[in-house]
Amino acid sequence: MTRKYFGTDGVRGEVGQEPITPDFVLRLAYAAGRVLVNHDQQTPTVLIGKDTRISGYMLEAALQAGFTAAGVNVLLTGPLPTPGVAYLTRALRLSAGVMISASHNPYQDNGIKFFAEGGRKLADHIEQEIEAALDMPLQTKPSALLGRARRMDAAAERYIEFCKSTFPNDRNLRGCKIVVDCAHGASYHIAPKVFHELGADVISIGTEPNGFNINDRAGAMYPRAVQAAVLQHEADFGIALDGDGDRLLMVDQQGQVYDGDQLIYVIARARAERDELKGGVVGTLMTNMAMELALQARDIPFARAKVGDRYVLEMLQARSWLIGGEASGHVLCLDKHNTGDGIVSALQVLRSLFDLNLSLSEVCRDWQAFPQTLINVRLHGQDWQQASAAVLAEAEAALQGRGRVVLRPSGTEPVVRVMVEAEDAGLAERWAQQIAQVIKEA
Repeated sequence: MTRKYFGTDGVRGEVGQEPITPDFVLRLAYAAGRVLVNHDQQTPTVLIGKDTRISGYMLEAALQAGFTAAGVNVLLTGPLPTPGVAYLTRALRLSAGVMISASHNPYQDNGIKFFAEGGRKLADHIEQEIEAALDMPLQTKPSALLGRARRMDAAAERYIEFCKSTFPNDRNLRGCKIVVDCAHGASYHIAPKVFHELGADVISIGTEPNGFNINDRAGAMYPRAVQAAVLQHEADFGIALDGDGDRLLMVDQQGQVYDGDQLIYVIARARAERDELKGGVVGTLMTNMAMELALQARDIPFARAKVGDRYVLEMLQARSWLIGGEASGHVLCLDKHNTGDGIVSALQVLRSLFDLNLSLSEVCRDWQAFPQTLINVRLHGQDWQQASAAVLAEAEAALQGRGRVVLRPSGTEPVVRVMVEAEDAGLAERWAQQIAQVIKEA
């Protein structure tokens, strides 16, 4: 059974357009509630968090109505990062967690993300059960069986304490000046407190949400803001989160930006030197080959998953490894949290730098990203795999193990993405153009 509404990260879209409408979200919550009631012998309880989008009020009310109509109790946290919802779902032993957010998207979009019991990603078969239940009529439970809803006190405080607990008890951040950019999102009242309470001198930006400015020229999607603040305040580090707090970029005191791949490398190298790296590192098909070769030089195994933190998580769990993520800023440290968490990941990077007694630039000097050329080729029904087979073999032979070719069809439009990376930028450009031309002419 294929999924109609669930993507790789829940249900997402433009507010006011299907499926992000009050009536659909009410039915979605009712359908999810029915599935939970069928799976749970006791009355299920669901935690609902949200980011700072204006539409969060409307969707929160719709979710609350749908769940309680299905006989499910609801806890409402108000604004809370996505990893905070995952943590509290696990810590409170709840049946499920729900996050209202469209992550790094602009305020006009929103989405519904589900967490299963234990704060884990929702399994595919549960998503399919929920989609099947959407076709059933909405029949409110008898009044005696309706769910209850209440606001949860101290949700933010509990999550702050959890984040702090992932940093060593014998360490602190005293003497560090850190700029924290919360993208006017769900971390605005949490991330600055975490770093301040660990001893840092914190300069907070992106902490004035108004419902419309989430991710707007701020946070991980716009690192210029944190770069400028680091240089202005002569800070030691800049930490940039996205709207729901699960992505991370960092900046050093020179204003240099470090993406998810580089931060993962810092954590992996430090753990390997402490002999605490269990297994290896999982990246994606788009992880730069230079990082793979740098890990290889330090005898650290590396594996590639499909693009998306969901698939990175699945591969880490399958291999019983702990560290992985994407260049976009999703960083997973599964011994600290079972989902990507920007605050927790930043603390792991800082701890790693202290252990290595090196700066970000000194650690990341181990490798320089290979130049990449990306070309989108529109398809008109041609068999692009067969058409490109011969030229793909030629390109891979020419790159001699010091570059890669990735051909990836889009999941939303008739396009194949041609990506070539190589130590030589001209070589990457030449082969990307040649492969794209062969597909166009097929």
